[in-house]
Amino acid sequence: MSSARVDFLYLSEDNMIAAGVRDMKGCVEAMEEMFKLIKVGDYRMGGINGNSHGSMVMFPESSPFPEMPLDGPDRRFMAMPAYLGGKFDMAGMKWYGSNVENKEKGLPRSILTLILNDKDTGAPLAFMSANILSAYRTGVVPGVGFKYFAREDADTIGIVGPGVMSRTALAAAMAVRPTLRTVKVKGRGRASLERFIEHVKSEYPGVEAYAVDSIEEAVRDSDIVSVSTSSPTGDPNLYPYIAEEWIKPGAIIESTAALRFDDDFLIHRARTVTDNIMLYEAWEEEMKPNAYHVVPIPAVRVEDLIAEGKMKSEQIDDLGDVLLGNIPVHRKEGEIVIYSVGGMPTEDVAWGTMVYRNALEKGIGTKLNIWETPKMV
Repeated sequence: MSSARVDFLYLSEDNMIAAGVRDMKGCVEAMEEMFKLIKVGDYRMGGINGNSHGSMVMFPESSPFPEMPLDGPDRRFMAMPAYLGGKFDMAGMKWYGSNVENKEKGLPRSILTLILNDKDTGAPLAFMSANILSAYRTGVVPGVGFKYFAREDADTIGIVGPGVMSRTALAAAMAVRPTLRTVKVKGRGRASLERFIEHVKSEYPGVEAYAVDSIEEAVRDSDIVSVSTSSPTGDPNLYPYIAEEWIKPGAIIESTAALRFDDDFLIHRARTVTDNIMLYEAWEEEMKPNAYHVVPIPAVRVEDLIAEGKMKSEQIDDLGDVLLGNIPVHRKEGEIVIYSVGGMPTEDVAWGTMVYRNALEKGIGTKLNIWETPKMV
């Protein structure tokens, strides 16, 4: 009879760094493998459709209860569970709370943790700090898109929203397109712009980095555009906007957040690529009609257009199909790729599993006990 003792490994942020959470090359490899597993179906996420981004607690604009939080930019709690098979073969869940006002307290906008569980018993295996993990996997997913869709001689990247996610997206872009020599940055605050530019100059000697005053300037003549901003949802007219005529032929525009294009461009000339098409179909199913009013990522608008009969489902390509060779990397010369990144808990489970195994191998972290034997069976 096996022991009923249950222990788990606690990994602080410093432990995560020591265990290799910032290994960009390893993270890229893990994300590529994850996309292939998703495409063949060796995974599960939440919801009855098995593709839900997660379960979110949102707050009202007003409340008769004085202690209840009120709605605001990125103010929410979310649980993101998943199972991922293949070499990972792990269940887990990312949990986070988010509030833009955290910055006034010297805290990140979102505070994240990840728990990994035994797939058979459900027992916890690890509880880890997940801010850096999440930032890296979020940045690497755009990086995989840059690796396949960006011009091989890409030399200019435009960054819209100079936050943590843009730092890791830039790191991934530099890793897969070392030809990049110019970084243009559009932000709202002078301090965040200056910090980002100093970061670029420090991390990438020889790369020119400078601030621009508009999204148009960030987009024009850029081979890669990465958008990661905090914007209120509800009214698409208020989402950051990119006009077709600003975009360089052959460019890839990646968005992890709110972004708007003209419908005519999306319908007739842009190539829409997603990190997992079934995630967007799940959002459309859960939030119809007008899912784009709630989830402001470009591919969600495309799903709305499909629901309205203005586009066909064949007009969306899936990154996993490209990685498996099911569809060509490029469908035509000079195409503009709009790459939507919705974020999935399978990404956290994939990279979290690899870091956890590194920690076990290197003896990093603190073992904590749930019980020697359970008191209630």
